[in-house]
Formats: sequence, structure tokens, C-alpha cells
Amino acid sequence: MEKPKDIKPEQNKAENENQPNNQNHQERHNSHPKHNHPNQAGQGNKNFKKQSWQDKKRQKNKPRPKFQKPRKLPYEDTESKPLELGNLLELETLKTEEGISSLAEIYAASDLSPIKFNELYILALPELKEQVGELSLDIELPPAPVKDEIFDLLLDACLTKICPLEITAIIEVTEDGHGFLLQEKDNYRLKAQSPFVPAPLIKRFGLKTGHSVKGFIHPKLEGSTCPILVQIDKIMDADPEEASRIMPFTELVPYYPLERIFLETSADAEWDNVSMRVVDLVSPIGFGQRGLIVAPPRTGKTVLQQAIARALRVNNPQAHLIVLLVDERPEEVTDFRRQVPDSEVIASTFDESAESHVHAAEIVIEKARRMVECNQDVVILLDSITRLARAYNTTMPNSGKILSGGVEATALQRPKRFFGSARNIEGGGSLTILGTALVETGSKMDEVIFEEFKGTGNMELHLDRELSNKRIFPALDFEKSGTRKEELLYHPDELNKIYSLRRSLKGVPPVEAMEMFIQRVRKTKNNPEFLMGLGR
Repeated sequence: MEKPKDIKPEQNKAENENQPNNQNHQERHNSHPKHNHPNQAGQGNKNFKKQSWQDKKRQKNKPRPKFQKPRKLPYEDTESKPLELGNLLELETLKTEEGISSLAEIYAASDLSPIKFNELYILALPELKEQVGELSLDIELPPAPVKDEIFDLLLDACLTKICPLEITAIIEVTEDGHGFLLQEKDNYRLKAQSPFVPAPLIKRFGLKTGHSVKGFIHPKLEGSTCPILVQIDKIMDADPEEASRIMPFTELVPYYPLERIFLETSADAEWDNVSMRVVDLVSPIGFGQRGLIVAPPRTGKTVLQQAIARALRVNNPQAHLIVLLVDERPEEVTDFRRQVPDSEVIASTFDESAESHVHAAEIVIEKARRMVECNQDVVILLDSITRLARAYNTTMPNSGKILSGGVEATALQRPKRFFGSARNIEGGGSLTILGTALVETGSKMDEVIFEEFKGTGNMELHLDRELSNKRIFPALDFEKSGTRKEELLYHPDELNKIYSLRRSLKGVPPVEAMEMFIQRVRKTKNNPEFLMGLGR
């Protein structure tokens, strides 16, 4: 059969006449040559060339450019001066241990006494101006300086005079291998003067996020706003070489709490000692407890947590107390810091972003894990775990799998990791977490969050709104509150008395039972006297 001849442009004359005469339409038509038929070469794209199957195969097998993941830094405070690294990541001096050691040797040979950066950093502006003026560095302050300007001048003067700077802070390691030193005063946010930690130092000492690092810093270089850590003297108050030999937190053996935390103090305490006595009797707390304070709105959960914090400082001063306030009111943060002045209060208030909430919680839990690895007892009071879970849900990318209430399917994994870190370590330290869970708020999301966390703890304190409406404090629900494995914390004689007390109040309406219970507690000086009088 004879092959058909090629169709000439003249044969398509009638077809071309049917095309619209609009110039814009013709330009759009010609701008997409892939839609032009090869037989219309005279009317469309004259340079059109039909792609062969070999060209298509080559194009298909052509390697695609690799996706470059954006560099991630710790959460930065956007209201203050931004941090600038300049060319720190490209400096060859900071890529080797020898280069970093050469910078440290410059300040080690200085005749000037080291300036303690932490002592200056925590000062208020008037005190800071006075202290900097007394330094023998000839620093001329502007008429109305802010703190960032003062520290910039201080770093410049230390660079000129070759004056060593000593610092102690918490490190956060980024995905790129380097890190930054964060201060408790800043709620562990990244600031312009947050010292940069080169990757060789992190690799040499096996540094992880949450480690407390003490060392010397090199003042900022041109183009950057942050100083550089060039020498490490201590890690977690110990020799830096020992940090890499510490057993990781996940490999430690967890067990039930065995050592009890007594909250009862002297009768003349400034806070509500009756509430602490009731908590000791109803739901004992031990080192390594994972407890939930289930609270409807306006039932006294904040006051209860403040009393627990103050009792901990009196009865267990050796334990490190951290109060983490997430999405709370600023005035409550100030009140907490005044009520418990000797504790560490880290806050991210409701007017800050969800990223700020998440970052504060991540640094706190990593710091607590590092302390437990060093056989220390740590207690975290979290208010609240519901708002923390909301923050994680906000920052989680949309996967398309949404639970009821608008909760992302994987959003609760990180807050569960936070709460699940509480444990007693066999032969070591302990991490105790007491977090508040909000209920009866009218939000379906809050209900879903509470249901996910219910049963994950080994101690629960339930607050009752009906009791708080009648101004009966502590507004504890006697029947719902309790501790798992409480026999490991109670004395055997005390345990029998507590069982007798619970049996005697069984069937009594909750409000009447709690009111009668509190009245009996108030009539005695301490809990042993109260328990001894139960059988009479």
C-alpha cells in the first residue's frame, strides 16, 4: 500500500481560516508550541520539532536536582535584635579543633581577669549600665542605651582589649551540627548575643541539647552579632571528657516511685498547708511520679501548684524544680516567680506564637533528661499539658488525617514524649512531672487531648467545680483522686488507716464527704495526729 504524502500547508487553508482572528488568542496559541500540530508549522511555531522516543527516554532518566532542606535555627525572639551569623559557618578556623584552640589560646594568655557574662546578663538595665561603667575597658555608653547596645559595646571592647569572657548556659544543637548557648533569663529563646558553638566542639565532647556548658567565649567577629564558644571547661558541672561516657536517658531502667515527696510543712506556713496535707493523704507523690491535675476552669489549680512548688522547696531543696507555664497570662508568670523565687520558671505567654511554646517545652524536657542522666532529681510543674498539646497541633504540618476536635493524627506524639519522660530510675535520679489537664471547657479538642492522656499517668488529682463554687478548698474529688502503687509510698500502718478512711466515706455525697474530711484535718496539727484519731 502506498504511503500517504505529507500534507502541505495549502491543504489546511480552510482549517486555518476557521481559527479566530483575535491577536491575543493567536499569541497565546503560539506561546504553547507543545499544543501545535506538526502539520501546522507554517501557522504556529516554525521551530517546532517532534520529540523522538529516544529524547523522551533521556529526559525521563535525567537526574532531578536534590531538594535542599532549609537550615533550621532554634526559635528566635522576633521582637529584639535578630541574630546574624555572618560568615561563621564558612570560616576555616572554626571547622577544626586546632583552629578553635588557637582562638582560645589568645585569651588564655591575657593578663585581665575574666568577665562573667552570666552575672551581667541577668541584670536590669540601670544595674547593667553601672556595672559596665566600672569595668576597666573604657566603654563609652550612649545617652540612652538599650541592653543589646551595651552588650555589643562590651563584646567589641573585649575583642580590642583581649579580655576573656566566661559563660555558663544550656546548649541547643541544630540539625546542621553546630549549636547555640541559651539563657534561662530569656526562657531559652535565641537572642542576638547567644554564643555560637562550632560543630567540632559538639562532636568532640558528644554534646546534646540540654547540656549545661561552662567555658570561655570569643567576642563576635565582623559581620556577626554573636560571640563564639572556643573553650569548654565543664559539662553538667563535671569534667567535659566524661559527658560522652554517660548512659543515655532512653537506656536507663524506669521503675515505680519508691521515695515519697512529703508536701506537709509547719502549721504556720505562709501558704495553704491544709491543702498539702490533704494531697498527702488522698494521693501521695513520689520521686518519678507522672501525675495529672484534672481541673475545670476556676477550681484553684494555679494556687494548688504554687503551694506544691513552695512545699517542694522547703522539704526537698536538693531537687531541681522547674515551673513551665505554657500559654498562660503574663501576670500569672510574674506571680509564680514571686511566690517561688528560688525555682526556675520558664514561660511562654498566650501572646506568643505556638513555636515559642513548643521550643520552651523541648528545651526544658531535654535539660531535665540530661540532669537525670547525671543522677539528679528533677521536678517539673507544667501548666498546662492541654495548651502544650494545642501548640504542637498548631505547628504540625497538615497530613490530612484529622481526629475529632481538629486534632492532627500525629500531633500528640511529642507532648506524650514530654509527659512520658517522667520516671524513677533504678540506681539513679528521677524525673517527676505534675501537669494540669483542662476539662469542661466547652472545647471538643480539649476533651480529645484529655482522653489521650488519661491513663498515661500513675497519679491523678481531680478538682471539683461544685466544691470550688462553695469555696471549699482544696476542691479535690476524694473518690476520683489517687495514686497507682500507693502501697510503695505509704507506711503499712498509714496505708491501713487510709483504707479505713476511704471505706468510711464511701457512699457519702462528694461535697459533704470532702467538707467533713477537711474539717477533721483542720482540727489536728499534722497528718500523723489525724490518722491516729481515726479509730477513736
